[in-house]
Amino acid sequence: MKFATKAIHAGVHPDEATGAIMTPIYQTSTYVQAGVGNHKGYEYSRTLNPTRHALEKNIAAIENGKYGACFGSGLAAIDCVIKMLNPGDEVISTNDLYGGTYRLFRTIFEKYGIKFHFVNMQNSSDVAALVNANTKLIWVETPTNPMMNIVDIRKMAEISKSCGAMLCVDNTFATPYLQNPLDLGADIVMHSVTKYLGGHSDVVMGALVCNDEAISKEMYRIQNSSGAVTAPMDSFLVLRGIKTLHLRMQRHCENGEKVANFLIAHPKIDKVYWPGFTNHPNHDVAKEQMRGFGGMISFTMKGNSLEDALAVVKKVEIFALAESLGGVESLIGHPATMTHASIPKEEREKTGVVDSLIRLSVGIEDADDLIADLQHALG
Repeated sequence: MKFATKAIHAGVHPDEATGAIMTPIYQTSTYVQAGVGNHKGYEYSRTLNPTRHALEKNIAAIENGKYGACFGSGLAAIDCVIKMLNPGDEVISTNDLYGGTYRLFRTIFEKYGIKFHFVNMQNSSDVAALVNANTKLIWVETPTNPMMNIVDIRKMAEISKSCGAMLCVDNTFATPYLQNPLDLGADIVMHSVTKYLGGHSDVVMGALVCNDEAISKEMYRIQNSSGAVTAPMDSFLVLRGIKTLHLRMQRHCENGEKVANFLIAHPKIDKVYWPGFTNHPNHDVAKEQMRGFGGMISFTMKGNSLEDALAVVKKVEIFALAESLGGVESLIGHPATMTHASIPKEEREKTGVVDSLIRLSVGIEDADDLIADLQHALG
């Protein structure tokens, strides 16, 4: 079954009671049992809910996985992965990653005895150099947030397997439409479902997908034990959103390419970070492991002025100044003061998150209008 068909049909069946083609919103906390232990597969909605269950099967299918689990946020999904580890374990992560992930690693889990290494993963030898007997997880973002760095998933899989560590890939920016990390050797795929999978800026959710039965048992145990599950209504909204994921991602990619080419030619722009450019670091890797280059773009202003960057994000009219990404509407953000403010300034700037950096989530509006909006804001 091809992607577009899976997005619409996987995990979803007409309601047996009414024939409703859309999965019902099972807004219930508990389920009546015919006798002790005699039930229809559902006992309590923290453990399993029919609407969430349909979504988990759907997300697993579009990631070419067997097991899926949904959580109350992307960070709750990441929290689940780190809870699979033990004190003394070590994690190797990219040095350019979402600020919330960095904050969770450093301020929550470090104090429980888990050690984190942050490294430029564009060079696989730098990752291999950090591997030791305590390495239990390699955490990858690709493309990274916000520098759009590309990490070779196959090479990371080779390193993780050589030391017996798990490989988890945050696939939020690429989505299953453009990239399938499990097919490239990853053990777990993580999504901030809030973004492209939901696609309409009306849900906060996270998800994990895997193929390994042992990992899945841990994933479900932690999901149920910690209780950071998503609600039936949110699950329904994401099931609806995924049905158009392939159509939306096509337009995100088309608009992203047009906007990136406009920016690279603008006299006030210094650098543009978009994996589709042939001179983008690891462009060949992106071309190999992705089916398109997405709608996420970052750029810097000449002069590296904070004031100039803040002026641009205030002047746009179609682009909305807001956190998050991946919705049908275009968003603009200033990573240094917004999404990555929790990372110390000196650490941010080492990875390229300077004061003049602006991040765009290019939506599915008319590309000419988006370019005109940026032209106006840039003066």
